[in-house]
Amino acid sequence: MTRYREICTDLAHQVTAGTLHPGDELPGIRELAQQWHTTASTVSRAQRALADAGVLELADRRRARIAPDAALAARRFLHVDAVLTLAGSDDPALDLLTGALGGKLRIVTREGSVAGLSAVRQGHADGAAIHLLHQSGVYNAPFALGMLRGLEPHLVHLWRREQGLIVAPGNPHRITQVADLADRRVSVRRPGTGTRILLDRLLLSAGLDPDGLRGPQVGSHLEVALAVATGTVDAGLGVRSAATDLGLEFVPLTWEDFDLGLTGQALGPAVHLIAALRTPALRRRIAALGGYDTSRSGAVTNLSCRKTL
Repeated sequence: MTRYREICTDLAHQVTAGTLHPGDELPGIRELAQQWHTTASTVSRAQRALADAGVLELADRRRARIAPDAALAARRFLHVDAVLTLAGSDDPALDLLTGALGGKLRIVTREGSVAGLSAVRQGHADGAAIHLLHQSGVYNAPFALGMLRGLEPHLVHLWRREQGLIVAPGNPHRITQVADLADRRVSVRRPGTGTRILLDRLLLSAGLDPDGLRGPQVGSHLEVALAVATGTVDAGLGVRSAATDLGLEFVPLTWEDFDLGLTGQALGPAVHLIAALRTPALRRRIAALGGYDTSRSGAVTNLSCRKTL
């Protein structure tokens, strides 16, 4: 039993290291048995286990081949019991993702994108959910590169989401653009969150002073919507799904990339999340919330070499 697991682990490590590539053919079972100083039946059992895991492809009268999606499957095999810890931004769809992973994802904080990347940098979390708009117009990559420099930064694309102004039913104050927020009570997110950074940029573009807004500071998109629903504020910037949940109106402003920033070392624990994001069933459930685009969910980009997997 121990030898069989060692063979599985050895082959899986060769796949993740890039020594074995999709389509590569393995030596025959007897030759592999000689290499590992074991029996042909033990090698055969290991190959069947890796085929069940999606690492190998087996066919009658043919040698085993490395499967097309072997890299992800091998990481999933090697990290079967890993739990990914997540910090960073708030998003209603994260609850669906957490539920789909059955205990393999644990959210440790939801204090905003910048705080999330800091937690990863300090080793307090494996990954950070982020949506940070750089002055270049690029989302997330410049910030992950800067704050995770030297740690082989990667981005896992979670989804694109729609941000806009959440207003009361019937839009009684006729708020149709950011410029209309002048002299209105507006719910805002705490500094360092992606939504606060986005709102400040939109206000500046509209010729308004972000520090001139009146209204409470809240901690989540749902709290923004609740403040509007209770009449505490006239409007707030948030995601469409939060407005939909409380029967409020939504004034669309922009779409943004919502990604997971993490180090190369955390790719192992993240493998179950990546696999889940690539399943049609979960994508449909997230899209059904409203204001989500999951067409690229699960794409992984190595920011050090700009290679997307």
